[in-house]
Amino acid sequence: MEKTGDFGIQYTQFYHEPKKAIKHLKKVKGGECIAALYREDIGDVDIVWGENDSKNKGFGLKHIIEKHGDQIKELGFEVEDFIPIIFQYGNLSVSKTNEEYMLESKMFRVVIEKTYKGKKKYWVLTAFDLRKRNQKGKK
Repeated sequence: MEKTGDFGIQYTQFYHEPKKAIKHLKKVKGGECIAALYREDIGDVDIVWGENDSKNKGFGLKHIIEKHGDQIKELGFEVEDFIPIIFQYGNLSVSKTNEEYMLESKMFRVVIEKTYKGKKKYWVLTAFDLRKRNQKGKK
């Protein structure tokens, strides 16, 4: 029997298999993959399908694909390859509010939210291109 969580159906068969989890969410367009990502200094992180509106405001994988998918492709990656690489090898920092983890390379950031509706839950909130931000700072 499928379990339902805050983001819809919870898929547990992609434990520590982020590439397969992301491909699955792209196919079914809903739900969440529990503990698909793992990093020793953070622990297990869920990947959620999420939502995105017409102004590109949203969260989760749908938001990342629709708002930042073109930039990820410009770097020569598909989202299912890219997110796990930044997650695993990015430099870890904590937001000023201590509510998010940030994993960063020179070009991109993946943001992990530490709660959802007041409960502890580590999940991929968003990812975005840092190149434009870095260029603004150089002018």
